[in-house]
Amino acid sequence: MGKYEAVIGLEVHAQLHTVSKLFSGDATNFNALPNQHVGPITLGHPGTLPKMNKKAVELAIKMGLVCGCEISTNNYFARKNYFYADLPKGFQISQHTTPICRGGLVHINTTNGSRDIQLTRIHLEEDAGKSIHDQDDALTLLDFNRAGMPLIEIVSEPDMHSSEEAAAYLTQIRKLVRWIGVCDGNMEEGSLRCDANISVRPVGSRTLGTRVEVKNLNSIKHLRHAVEIEIERLTALSEKGETILQETRSYDADAGITFSIRTKEDAEDYRYFPEPDLAPFQFTEQYIGELKNQIPLLPAELSNKFINEYGLSSYDAEQLTDEKELCDLYEEVARHTIYKKQLANILLGPLKSLLNQSSTQWNSIHISTTHWNELLILIAEGTINFSMAAQKILPRMMADPAVTPTVLIQQLDLVQDADADQLQGWAKQALDAMPDKVMAYKKGKKGLIGLFVGEVKKYSKGKADPKQVTAILESLLHQ
Repeated sequence: MGKYEAVIGLEVHAQLHTVSKLFSGDATNFNALPNQHVGPITLGHPGTLPKMNKKAVELAIKMGLVCGCEISTNNYFARKNYFYADLPKGFQISQHTTPICRGGLVHINTTNGSRDIQLTRIHLEEDAGKSIHDQDDALTLLDFNRAGMPLIEIVSEPDMHSSEEAAAYLTQIRKLVRWIGVCDGNMEEGSLRCDANISVRPVGSRTLGTRVEVKNLNSIKHLRHAVEIEIERLTALSEKGETILQETRSYDADAGITFSIRTKEDAEDYRYFPEPDLAPFQFTEQYIGELKNQIPLLPAELSNKFINEYGLSSYDAEQLTDEKELCDLYEEVARHTIYKKQLANILLGPLKSLLNQSSTQWNSIHISTTHWNELLILIAEGTINFSMAAQKILPRMMADPAVTPTVLIQQLDLVQDADADQLQGWAKQALDAMPDKVMAYKKGKKGLIGLFVGEVKKYSKGKADPKQVTAILESLLHQ
């Protein structure tokens, strides 16, 4: 960018993981036919009164606690007035002057290192419905299933300066809301989405430039690309001395562009005032403390535990704490085995690959801790090697968790052959079949040892111990 610096703030909307909407009993599940989860309150019928969802408040407080926010003990809702076709009441119930959570931070890691992104607030609000413009040539279709859904809006300070930082921030938010059960984080279904506020200013200036807002970005990839497009566009306008309009823009992923949809409203345009149909709400420090005690250990805390207590690498610890279900599985088994590193290798390698191939989730694994420990012992004692365990035993254990690894080894005739004479015979057979490769090895191509080991494994039908085979081969090759 040269002379200019980007300044970025994000507003992340997370749909809270509740069974009913924020102010009514209408259901919140996603895969329903249009306008199935609507009722008089959602549609704003005259004479209806909203009733607050206690669970939504609890989830908002938990997110605030995780981010180190100050929790407001005295709260009220406000009406945000604006007309839009998918807003059936003509206003949105939100929070304005009294957000439930103030301040806080989110820690991110980028190629430039680690830093904290400061938060302004986290507040509760209801979602609007959905306008569908591409299913009828002449009409806009309205689906009010989403209207009234409980949201928290996580608003950052203008504290990011690159698309990489913005992507890292949203990635961390998604990880946290899923970790503590606040939101499922499904960006494709719209339960997590964000708006990006972007401006540029001369390097060294502390004055914010005119900002534009790119609305409803529903993937981390789209956020990153939209931010890059806007930084480039705003920088070009600034270079030319042209006026930058404060406006709301949309992102077209197919065309790879952003485009203007309206000039940006300011807070006074929404004519906020306290919601008259909902009483103010308060809670005690004791109540906040009880909710804090329900929050599980966070990824950073568990990562430190895995490194310092279990002796794992930083990379393995980070991978294990990427998803809570994976982390829960590792923790449960690790408590019952001394082979903690080997367990990490199996979960992050072959098991993760098997789950990806079958589009299966971590919480669908029903292998007992006893069977996991038995498998790890069999590998450690050399009864089977890691490759056999990954390719032969593990898929069968997933398919039939009741069968023990020992029984599976016997059924599949996979006990490693440790007979030294037999192994030496296979090793000589492999080397005799490849005299040119043997010559190349002796001239310095030491990487060929893997080829020789592979040949012995074929002769043994996978039952030869790779460590023993390698030692025998190296002995023969140095004669």
